[in-house]
Amino acid sequence: MKVVIAGGSGFIGQKLMDLLLAAGHSIVILTRKEKKSTTKVQYVKWLAEGAAPENDLKNADAFINLAGVSINDGRWTKNHQKQIYDSRMAATDELLRIIARLPEKPSVLINASAIGIYPASLENVYTENSTDTADDFLGKTVRDWENKAKQVVIHSMRSVFMRFGVVLGKEGGALPLMALPYKLFVGGKVGSGVQWVSWVHVNDVVRAIVFALENDQLSGPVNVTSPAPVRMNDFGKTIGAVLHRPHWFPVPSFVMKTVLGQKSALVLEGQHVFPQVLMEEGFEFKFPTLKSALEDLLTGQ
Repeated sequence: MKVVIAGGSGFIGQKLMDLLLAAGHSIVILTRKEKKSTTKVQYVKWLAEGAAPENDLKNADAFINLAGVSINDGRWTKNHQKQIYDSRMAATDELLRIIARLPEKPSVLINASAIGIYPASLENVYTENSTDTADDFLGKTVRDWENKAKQVVIHSMRSVFMRFGVVLGKEGGALPLMALPYKLFVGGKVGSGVQWVSWVHVNDVVRAIVFALENDQLSGPVNVTSPAPVRMNDFGKTIGAVLHRPHWFPVPSFVMKTVLGQKSALVLEGQHVFPQVLMEEGFEFKFPTLKSALEDLLTGQ
């Protein structure tokens, strides 16, 4: 397929590009910067003055939208929250404009999303059929993002919303910060320790995106989380065990709130999310358990 990726230069986008190329797909990356195309990857400028990317995107089979300011970078000030929200709305609006201009429509839009759409809970288990949505900043952002992306239905396109959990990787995501205290021998329980962590290895994230791309029966929300979420205290204990470090230095909730502000909700609250759609469709996780994921990412075993 000819696959167009917005946000292809990010943590997930880079690994996705490698996997798509290995599977034999051709790739177009939408970028704000001038980049020279190669025999394998075409770079097309967008979201810049005078840019008309639609002229270079004819015969595209699929669009993948990963664009948006990272929720992991910086403190969640009002200005940063506005950047997180506005960047996602603007990028998706531009993709909708581009698609409307194309004489032949792609068959699918795969749009990034997040499990932050579900309310924090210690008891509930959320699947794609769950109707409860969070009313906080992240919940509103994800809800509005999905609703905007759904507008491709007017072009008879399939739309898939990949609701990412806590993505674990070496080069980005949550793991480097979560593992650092253990490497310094000061790791321990964060907050109450009973909050859920619905995690997923980055390699399974990109494999799930390609799975959704290549399976025409998939549409709507897809939870991209391991089938074995854990409580935060168990998450920390597993990091300690894999790194052969103690799990003993608790970090109270008030410290996290002081340091991170509203963003502390990402580690102090959580959701128990199950990837029902992926499991029912036969997707096989390469890293189904936290121990296997952390051994791969932290020790290379």
